Amino acid sequence: MKILIIGSGGREHALAWKLSLDERVQHIYIAPGNGGTAYENKCQNVEINYNDINKLLQFAKDNRIDYTVVGPEEPLSNGIVDLFENAGMKIFGPNQKSAMMESSKLFAKEIMMNANIPTAHYKKFTIYDEAYSYIKEHGVPIVIKVDGLAAGKGVTVATTMEMAENALKEIFIDNIFGSAGNSVVIEDFMQGEEATYLAITDGETILPLSISQDHKQVYDDDKGANTGGMGAYTPAPIVDSNKFDFVTEHIARPMIQELKKQGIIYKGVIYAGLMIDGDSIKVVEFNCRFGDPECQVVLSKIKSGLLDAIIATCNDSLKDVSLENTAETSVCVIMTSGGYPKDYKSGYEISGIDNANNIPGIKVFHSGTKVIDNRTYTSGGRVLCVTAIDKDLQSAIDRAYQGISQISFQDMWYRKDIGKKGLNKHK
Repeated sequence: MKILIIGSGGREHALAWKLSLDERVQHIYIAPGNGGTAYENKCQNVEINYNDINKLLQFAKDNRIDYTVVGPEEPLSNGIVDLFENAGMKIFGPNQKSAMMESSKLFAKEIMMNANIPTAHYKKFTIYDEAYSYIKEHGVPIVIKVDGLAAGKGVTVATTMEMAENALKEIFIDNIFGSAGNSVVIEDFMQGEEATYLAITDGETILPLSISQDHKQVYDDDKGANTGGMGAYTPAPIVDSNKFDFVTEHIARPMIQELKKQGIIYKGVIYAGLMIDGDSIKVVEFNCRFGDPECQVVLSKIKSGLLDAIIATCNDSLKDVSLENTAETSVCVIMTSGGYPKDYKSGYEISGIDNANNIPGIKVFHSGTKVIDNRTYTSGGRVLCVTAIDKDLQSAIDRAYQGISQISFQDMWYRKDIGKKGLNKHK
C-alpha cells in the first residue's frame, strides 16, 4: 500500500512514523515533509507545496497512491478533499464545506448555537471602532478571534483594555492576518482549564481517540504570546471517562448531525478544544484536523488500528473498526527558535537528535527542520517535538526533558513546565 501525507510539520512526521509501522504500508510520500520525515523508515519527501492541490492530485495519480492523508488546515479549507474525491482518489479529511468548522469561527459558532452545543456568547464585528466600543462597554477579560485561519495565532485572551486595543489594531489597522481578519468574533471569557478532544468520524460513526492538554502560551505558567502549541500530554486527568463520553454524545455527535441537516457530511478528524470548569464543559473551538502537538502524543499511545480507521473513514465503514491504546502516558515538549512566535532566525545546525532518539521511550518529531549535506538545520519557529512515553505522567515528563537535554542549537527555547497542570490534578 502506498500513502501520501500532505504537510511539513511535527504532526505529519508523527503520522508518517505511525503509519510506517504497519506492515501493510510499503511506501509513504510526504509533501513537502521536513528534515525528520526525510530519514523515516519507508518515507520519502516530495518537493510539492502542500497548498498546490492540483499538483498534489497529479502526483497521487501518477504514483498510484492508495490513500492520501491531509495534515494542515489550509489545503482542507482550499478544497483538496473535494478535488481528490471528484477524481476518484481516496483521501482522509473533511471536504471544503466541513472544513469551515475551522476556517470560519463565525460559521462554527452558528453551527454550535443551532446544535445547542455549549460555548461562549459571541458577537461578530468588521469595523475597528464598533469592536472597540463593544469591548469598552463589556469590559475585560474578553476573547478576540479573527474569523479565518491564522495558524493558531489569531486568538487573543485580553485581560486588559491595552491588550484588547493592541489586538484590534493588529487585526484591523496593521492587517497582520490579511483577509482572515476581515471579520472578528469577540467572545465572553470562559473560566477554566483547556483540553483537547480528538476523534475520527466517517459522518456516522464516531471513534474517539483520547483527551490531551496543549500548552499554547510561549512562556511557563501560561504567560506570553499565543503560539501554535508549546507541548502537550495525554491522557489529561481533568477529563474523566464520564466527561469523555459527554463530549462524544453532546458535542461531537450534535456537530456532525447539525452539519448533516445542512447537507454537509463531515468525515475525518473531529478536534474539539474544550474549556473545563468543574462539571461544566464548553467548546472553545473546533478544528478539522489532528492538532499539533496533540497529534504527536495521541498517536504515540495508539498500539493498533490507525490505518484501519483511515481506510474505513474513506470507505464509510468506520463502525467495523476499533483502536487499541496503550495504558501509558505520553508527553511532548516543543523546542522553538528564540523569538517565536514573533521574530526569529533560522538556519542553525542542530546536534544531539540521534542521542535523544536512542533513549528508550523517546521519539523526536521534526517540525521546522531541513537537511543540507546530511546535516539538520532549523527552518521554522517550532523546530522539534521531543515526545516521551512512560508508565505515568511524572515519568513521561522526566523522560521528555531527558531527551531535550541531549539536543542543542543556537537560540533554542522551550517551556520547562509541560505537564505541570496534570501533576497538580493528580495531587
